[in-house]
Amino acid sequence: MNPGPPKDQPTSTPSPRRPLVAVIGDARLDEDTQQYQMAERLGYALINCRYRLVTGGRGGVMEAASRGARRSPKHQDGDIIAILPGNDACDANQYADICIATGLDIARNCLIANSDAIIAIGGGSGTLSEIAMAWAKGRLILGYRGEGWSGMVADQRIDGRIRYPDIPDDRVYGVSTEEEALHYLKLIPHYNQRSAGVR
Repeated sequence: MNPGPPKDQPTSTPSPRRPLVAVIGDARLDEDTQQYQMAERLGYALINCRYRLVTGGRGGVMEAASRGARRSPKHQDGDIIAILPGNDACDANQYADICIATGLDIARNCLIANSDAIIAIGGGSGTLSEIAMAWAKGRLILGYRGEGWSGMVADQRIDGRIRYPDIPDDRVYGVSTEEEALHYLKLIPHYNQRSAGVR
């Protein structure tokens, strides 16, 4: 017979896991650019809505989103996770809370693509690789309309596979504001498949 927990310890239900949202995009941006400012507003909004932020931990969009996240009044230590390509955690931007030095170089993109949702802002070939891997893994993907790969894939399907038969309009959801992004992030529970590997 299970006697249950000791009487001096309160019982509690674990709180649900907060989704991990990766923000990806251009690694080199000036602070006065539109993309930097969009990423900063997005990072702020994500933490305000109690998501956790994942980035590649370096500059540009990654730094901007992390900076915005750190400015949120709801920010808590551990909310901003940097998945770095190199071996030195000190390479992360100053706004990251948790710095994971993978030593995987660009292969670390696969780890970032394994977040619950991915939001791309601009971006070059590295961003494209993260989008493609996230698509193959069945993740929710949002792309800011505009320059770079996020704009080129926004409102498009990456390929012809039917990832979710019950989501007929499955695609990279195009967005232009953080409010639109937050709206589509409500779809995270529906994007619940986990990859069983290449078939």
